Amino acid sequence: MTIAASPMIGFMAGSLALTAAISPAQAACPIQLAVYGEAQSGAEIDFTPTGTSATITNTFRMILDNNVVLDGIAMWTEGSAGRPHGSLMYKCPTGDVTGEELAACTVWEGVIYSADDKGGIGLLPAEGADAPKNLIFPDLGPSLEMSAAYGPAGFSKVPWDIFVLKGCQE
Repeated sequence: MTIAASPMIGFMAGSLALTAAISPAQAACPIQLAVYGEAQSGAEIDFTPTGTSATITNTFRMILDNNVVLDGIAMWTEGSAGRPHGSLMYKCPTGDVTGEELAACTVWEGVIYSADDKGGIGLLPAEGADAPKNLIFPDLGPSLEMSAAYGPAGFSKVPWDIFVLKGCQE
């Protein structure tokens, strides 16, 4: 009986290990469905599919405390040293917006970097690629703290620059 039970226990243990290895939390997630979180403030970033835009490579929203939502986009710059230039906007007008109006509602701009578990630094990938483990928004906190979105009528918990992959939308 012991001999017959041992292979069955081994099979079950192997099956559990295989199930854990391919569980949704461990499976690759495309960047356009990724959800990131920032531990200090509880801020979250939810990516969404961009659609058919010719210039925007990523679309996301940053959710801060007090239900403040910032709209985000990334557009890759051209040339051999192209970078994903990100922008976060707060309460921008819709429709045909002028450059001046867009500048007035932009609360952060910069290159969006990624980082892996070993400390390797990269760039935010375009849609279709696997979501990186971490995203870095340089100088995010100070920029947001100086914005119209911060304060008594806005958010109060300032996020840090690093967001960690939390999950994948389905």
